[in-house]
Amino acid sequence: MASSPAGSVTGFAGSRRVARGELTAVVRAAHSRRDHPPLIFDDTTGRTVEVDLRGSVDEVLARLTQPAAAPTRGRPKLGVIAREVTLLPRHWDWLAAQPGGASAALRRLVDQARRETVDADAIRQAQEVTYRVMTTLAGDRPGYEEAARALFARDRKRFESLVAIWPKDVAAYIGELSERAWPPSP
Repeated sequence: MASSPAGSVTGFAGSRRVARGELTAVVRAAHSRRDHPPLIFDDTTGRTVEVDLRGSVDEVLARLTQPAAAPTRGRPKLGVIAREVTLLPRHWDWLAAQPGGASAALRRLVDQARRETVDADAIRQAQEVTYRVMTTLAGDRPGYEEAARALFARDRKRFESLVAIWPKDVAAYIGELSERAWPPSP
């Protein structure tokens, strides 16, 4: 059973891109391409979307749209997740002295760090998305390892020259995903 990603997905049959868009449209296109086992990627995360393509296209789409499990009884989740944090005693002492307590202080610190690292985080996330797809579609292609090194070294020129020798659709998709992986030009 697949959960439908919120954003766009891209489907491949072998090294050919068969469709891009909403999951149902891509599933329709992928279902008709039985020459290669199709792969469907979530364009936001780079993860493959598991879809059971057995049966007719209507049966496949029906499985995609099955409702989620009914809500459980009890107290509703409010979005707060309790997890363990390991700190030294001096850290706990400092947190205890902060206005609002330890949890409020930690939330402020995390929010501040998120604001300060937004560009670096976006680049890192784009690298990870590109790498996931690249590994799946081109992990056995010539120059793959060098292209991965160039991606993480932020060597755009080298990366693009290595990816350019791969099949056209694979190179184009990886190139699109990698657009956000490069630092802005000064």
